[in-house]
Amino acid sequence: APPDTVYSRAPLWTGLVQDRWVIDHGTWSVLVHMFPEANIPVLQLSIDATKSFEEHVRIGAALAPLRDKGILIFGSGNIVHNLRAIEWGKDGYGAPYAHAFDDHVHGIMTTKPADLPSVAAHSNYAQAVPTPDHFIPSLYIAGVAAASSTTASALVRGYEYGSLSMTSYVVN
Repeated sequence: APPDTVYSRAPLWTGLVQDRWVIDHGTWSVLVHMFPEANIPVLQLSIDATKSFEEHVRIGAALAPLRDKGILIFGSGNIVHNLRAIEWGKDGYGAPYAHAFDDHVHGIMTTKPADLPSVAAHSNYAQAVPTPDHFIPSLYIAGVAAASSTTASALVRGYEYGSLSMTSYVVN
């Protein structure tokens, strides 16, 4: 079935949660280098932790048409993000579990992004992703790719301190 049929569903709630909200460090820390003049509008999504990984992919798919309007869809996080396992002083190092999980995600993102929710069954998932908040943005990017009938490619790959993967994906 065409992607718009597979991912169509009733609209999600949208609205202002409070009168003033600043951009999260995960978004700001990257955008400040991409757009140092801060001259682009930014709308940051909040993660709904009650949603399944499949639902997050569907949310990403629902955002995909915005690309056709010239809107940058940006998902900031980490594929591997285990702060409890940081090995300070090991710049550029990734522990074996980090490599195994990151490589598995890479295989999915570059071949069939809609399958990204399956990574929760990977043997290194719990160690690589002890909390899903930094991983969930990749599900949105997977949804954008799937709905666009394309794949993602790695923009940056690398590791820090054993337990952080700095891998970033772009949808072509």
